[in-house]
Amino acid sequence: MSGNSSYDLKSVKLPRLTGGGLSLMAGALEVGFLRGILMPSMLKSGGITDFRALSPEESPTVFPIDYADKKAPPEEGPDLKALNKIEGSAGTVLFMTARDYAKAYREGKANPEDVAKNALEAIRKADEGSLKLRPFIAVNEGDVMQQARASAERWKDKKPLSVLDGVPVAVKDEVDMVPYPTTVGTKFLGNAPAKRDATAVARLRAAGALLLGKANMHEIGISTDGLNVNFGSTRNPYNPKHDTGGSSSGSATSVAAGLCPLALGADGGGSIRVPASHCGVVGLKPTFGRVSEYGAAPLCWSVAHLGPIAATVEDTAIGYACMAGPDAAEPNSLHQPAVTLEQWNKGDLKGVRLGVYRPWFEHASPEVVRACDNLLEKLAGSGAQVKQIVVPGLDTMRVAHVITILSEMAGSMNNYPDHRKDFGAEVRLSLSLGRNFTADDYLKAQRIRTRVIAAFREIYGEVDAIITPSSAITAPEVTPEAAEGGWSDLSSTTEVMRYAFPGNLAGLPAISFPAGYDSIGLPIGMQAMGRWWEEDLLLRIAFNAEKLVERRKPVMFFDLL
Repeated sequence: MSGNSSYDLKSVKLPRLTGGGLSLMAGALEVGFLRGILMPSMLKSGGITDFRALSPEESPTVFPIDYADKKAPPEEGPDLKALNKIEGSAGTVLFMTARDYAKAYREGKANPEDVAKNALEAIRKADEGSLKLRPFIAVNEGDVMQQARASAERWKDKKPLSVLDGVPVAVKDEVDMVPYPTTVGTKFLGNAPAKRDATAVARLRAAGALLLGKANMHEIGISTDGLNVNFGSTRNPYNPKHDTGGSSSGSATSVAAGLCPLALGADGGGSIRVPASHCGVVGLKPTFGRVSEYGAAPLCWSVAHLGPIAATVEDTAIGYACMAGPDAAEPNSLHQPAVTLEQWNKGDLKGVRLGVYRPWFEHASPEVVRACDNLLEKLAGSGAQVKQIVVPGLDTMRVAHVITILSEMAGSMNNYPDHRKDFGAEVRLSLSLGRNFTADDYLKAQRIRTRVIAAFREIYGEVDAIITPSSAITAPEVTPEAAEGGWSDLSSTTEVMRYAFPGNLAGLPAISFPAGYDSIGLPIGMQAMGRWWEEDLLLRIAFNAEKLVERRKPVMFFDLL
């Protein structure tokens, strides 16, 4: 790792807890005198103690909203004609795309009913054997077939709603979708079906998407892995012995396994980008407020983002354009400029300045650094200008994000005091930490957020996007004990989240896209993080990268056409 005295992120070496040890630790932190003994050490090792010694002068920023000069009016739904015009083939793609489905339907080579039947059968097969993929928490076969019949009639009448009509889409079970309950990966939430779709889901439905069901996720989305002790842990289609990343684990594995070309994910601390990276697909976390959060579970209000996970950059652009835009039901979405995809598929990067903070970029496994360096060199060959930059205060930024997201999640779950022990042990442990933060901790984190936003404004005066790996490691192996009872591995979590947290804390858009594979065939992702509201530029970077990277099909893959 290159030396730089201003670089302060450190790798953490802490014991990995599974099974009985994890349960004992979770229980101990819920007992007053034991918590008093154990918590100070946890706070010190996590950097909280040093953070408490800071005296920031900035005023707090509670929501990272970038107020647009020209606000777009609230939208009732997606611009269906605009969706049909989004097209950008980038080399050989091994996955079925939304446009492939639309072409097959238009030419009469397939119909949505057959695709729906194939999807339902594939979902059943994915959950057979000793290493089940577990992509979905719930699938209502009657509802899926009803949607498919309606789509088939529209295609028969040559009146499809959009390029997404009849295209399979998965929705993370953090987001309301009729006729399903929203369990958020727990065993006690979601006792009744949702009464209406979340805005993002309603916009997908308005475009004719074939909504397959509720995708699996890490319980309440509190970690960046795919483990779920209630519904079964998701598995990586490239190697089912390995994790998918999370918390949008089911969304990413569904896309990678060919069950759908597009899925809806949610990202409070890398939960779209990490599973996209580990599963070898594309994941876009838009600007804070760009996609309405109306109808999403209230978990982490000030760092939460909804966005697409897709097989290709084109499908990512289609999903983003479908879901993005102001929504009268979501106040934080009302400050954005018009959604644009201008030049998203321009075939070069001339004039684009890519910033690289070398010590941060290289703080990853050698295989990850090698793959991302190789792709960065190729992006420079496409016309991009690579500039060396410094991103100051990354460790303080990390701690501010941890305090913010865990405080908000603990506050949300405090509404269910009778269910504290109904969570998995790893979730209980994390919530105990969140409950230990004080009002002063939270306020200080929001004052640091103000500082962070100012720092990024200065950086984006010099460059157009910041390039890093998406994760410092490839997908970890899941032991049988961990799959059954969960795990707590803060050392691994720190590596996985190393490049994710700034985008959430500052509300910046960021995209993960494939950069290659490690020595055992696990995917490696690269991240581009841009200015507020400039998702189109990030898509352009990913589009050009897609032409340069060889894609491989996973070992578990289903062809619905």
